[in-house]
Amino acid sequence: MRNMLLLSSSKAGNSNYLEHAAPWLSQHFGQRKVLFIPYAGVTMSHAAYTARVQQALSRETMGDAKDTVLSTVKVQGINEFSNPKQALLAADSVAVGGGNTFVLLDYLYRFGLLDILRQRILAGMPYAGWSAGSNIAGPSIRTTNDMPIVQPPSFRALAAVNFQLNPHYFDNHPPGFHGETRAQRLAEFMVLNPATSIIGIREGTALKITDRKMQLLGDLDGVLFRDGTSQPLRAGTDCSTYL
Repeated sequence: MRNMLLLSSSKAGNSNYLEHAAPWLSQHFGQRKVLFIPYAGVTMSHAAYTARVQQALSRETMGDAKDTVLSTVKVQGINEFSNPKQALLAADSVAVGGGNTFVLLDYLYRFGLLDILRQRILAGMPYAGWSAGSNIAGPSIRTTNDMPIVQPPSFRALAAVNFQLNPHYFDNHPPGFHGETRAQRLAEFMVLNPATSIIGIREGTALKITDRKMQLLGDLDGVLFRDGTSQPLRAGTDCSTYL
């Protein structure tokens, strides 16, 4: 039984870090202690990244006054343990932060954590990721937006869901811009992988997966890409058929 929350991003618009996601994360994790994996962080230390997430999820998250949420999520970094495998095996729940997906996957291979994490997720341990932490949930990281600044042993990822993810999805094409749009890059993927689905999730949204049910959370539509075509995934709707 899967229990997953796959966030597009750590921010939405001008919100504070993880502010928009605090109600979802608090509900998702409940009173469980969360093991945080900060390995995607490149420009800050793992300890500093963990501290940032601890602070974000231990404060009052202010939206409209009537929607104020006091997060109860307790976070401990995997970097605080001498044996990452044992920490993961003993974890009540896991969160994986954003950053560089290639660096994240490389660490998971280096420490022998990828298969353990997959097994824990498929056995029902609550998992949440944002950006890179969502990218690794699919069969591979081949639809990430990140630069390959390191070369992991493989692009194979968790395969906890059977579709590729593209967090931070947007389809704007500024005037005078001559590079590929996100949709054009994903179209290239579809040419070589026509039978593989990709779900693009916009900032401020998330996929909530409970066993064989999946819902798109947030106010913005997502996009499903497959076999050379695309179609919208409406905000708030059940999209379990793509699991």
